[in-house]
Amino acid sequence: MFNNVEPLRPDTKRKVLEAAKELNYQPNAIAQSFARGKSGNIGVIVPYLPKVHLLSTHYFSEILSGIGVTLGEHNQNLLLMFQSPHVSKDYVQLFRSQKVDGCIILGSKDVPGEREEIEKLHEMGFPYCLINQTFTESSFHSIDAMHYEGSFNAVSHLIQQGFSRIAFLNGPLEYSNSSERLKGYIAALNKAGIAYNQNLVHQGNYSRTSGYQLAASLATKLKEFDAIFAANDRMAIGIIQGLREKGVNAGQDYGIVGYDDTDIASMIQPQLSSVKVPLFEMGQLAAKKLLTDLSKDSIESLQERLPVTLLVRASSQRKN
Repeated sequence: MFNNVEPLRPDTKRKVLEAAKELNYQPNAIAQSFARGKSGNIGVIVPYLPKVHLLSTHYFSEILSGIGVTLGEHNQNLLLMFQSPHVSKDYVQLFRSQKVDGCIILGSKDVPGEREEIEKLHEMGFPYCLINQTFTESSFHSIDAMHYEGSFNAVSHLIQQGFSRIAFLNGPLEYSNSSERLKGYIAALNKAGIAYNQNLVHQGNYSRTSGYQLAASLATKLKEFDAIFAANDRMAIGIIQGLREKGVNAGQDYGIVGYDDTDIASMIQPQLSSVKVPLFEMGQLAAKKLLTDLSKDSIESLQERLPVTLLVRASSQRKN
């Protein structure tokens, strides 16, 4: 009766409520979930990355905050699930075991096994949403950002400042945002009539360490580049730190632009120009998507991209 899943005569309902009040009865949440056929949990699947404290990173903390705030407003629970890279994925099992009513997937990759598992979710009509990953030629539900435009604007800004030999530190290409940023980088060079030089393109893993390691190589090739575009702020800061140790300083000896606009971007010296991505809002929209699906009999298709904004600071200003 407390779940409102069965019709009751008003007199019977009144008597039960009176008895419950007298006995100070509190409904059991687990029993209620079984009666409703719902767990009240929304699963958020995040990748397991050794030696990386995901919840302390700007990227994941902002997205999870957006999800958590929205679910909390609707009395839904957030069930955080870490995904080991060594275990085969089975998203459908999360629903079959009644652990979750819907799931949000972070850090998914465009690789065969991942695509197949998401395809199962999609075809079977389970409520789910991807964040910051778009699969080409698939109609998977996703919330993403305009990474092509963000990259294009960042590189175009450097060109407008007079830089022409722009190195690019990207992330792994199995992430759609990495491939989109590469396309934006190339498009900006082409528009300015600058030849694309593959030797200036490097791949990291979005960690500060990968940026720091690249700095050691760049320090031996100072004449080959005059600016750097990094696909996230963590890698950009690694580059800045590594080159500074070699006596090469951002904002003086080269220009640099990062991506995501983390808090530290405006705290370091020189302040880091960066592309601001609305991560919190992306989390909010993904959670709202699932809540909408749960309240209806059918799953609505959704593929939405949010705009990004280039914030110009001292690190990318050409010194006269």
